[in-house]
Amino acid sequence: MMEGVCKQTHGGNNEEEVEEQAGADDEVMLWSIQEALERQTLQIGASACGATAVVDVLKALGIDVSPEEADRCVQTCVRRNESPLPDYLLSRSEAGATHAQLIRGAEEASQGKVTGRFFHFHPRRRVKLVTWLARWIQKGAVPVATMNMQLAVPEGEEVPDAWHHQLIFGVTSNAVFMTNPLDVVSEGEAHQRLCSKSVLLIRREDVLQRLTPDRCLSSLSENQSDPRWKALDVEGQVRQMLQEEEQQADRCRLTHVTIPAAYSSGITLFTLRHSELGEELLTAPELALL
Repeated sequence: MMEGVCKQTHGGNNEEEVEEQAGADDEVMLWSIQEALERQTLQIGASACGATAVVDVLKALGIDVSPEEADRCVQTCVRRNESPLPDYLLSRSEAGATHAQLIRGAEEASQGKVTGRFFHFHPRRRVKLVTWLARWIQKGAVPVATMNMQLAVPEGEEVPDAWHHQLIFGVTSNAVFMTNPLDVVSEGEAHQRLCSKSVLLIRREDVLQRLTPDRCLSSLSENQSDPRWKALDVEGQVRQMLQEEEQQADRCRLTHVTIPAAYSSGITLFTLRHSELGEELLTAPELALL
């Protein structure tokens, strides 16, 4: 997703499986399946799922913008793969784009014609996801989900490497349809990924291979402006991994290090700024906590 090369969504639904979920009487769609196949923009670059979603948001609202312009406006951050571990982890926590960058990027790329509003889904909200989405889509809003793809991982599949932004082009009574890639997931699966703490799992091998001989790790806690680095004891997690390597422990090894993430899970709704829907969106109340 958003950091590194965005991973494909879990479930791996092909076009036939997506079509099987569509066609219900209660479906609400911005695009048909065929239109989504023809109009969706596939990943435009490393970490650029947010900018990719912005291209399609503007397209759905009748504004054509090049992928390069969208990426410039979103200001996608990339991971610093060649850095020592502390800086590498910092870059991973920020790589990709936040919902705020998507909103600013859509506004700039559309020359102020489009506006967006983010709705937090964590902590859990008092809302039925597909009903809420259907109401806004029917009015003409274009939703983009910001999801932690490291949650709701099907049994036997590898934990993805990132979060992900995806445009939602339709819903049925228990399914959510998305682009980049074309996919359909259950309401429950989508809701799990939309209701996440702002954390990111970094694979064991990605941590260990970037340790320098001096093993200076104090900056993981001491020099970070975000207190979550210390609260999560990122330094302690890395030291535990080192100890496991030195002791050649085979059982109960840490598979990942948990670090703070810049992203918040939820849904951004986009619409034309100078419209009744634009006014309604910007004045809509926050979703109530459960």
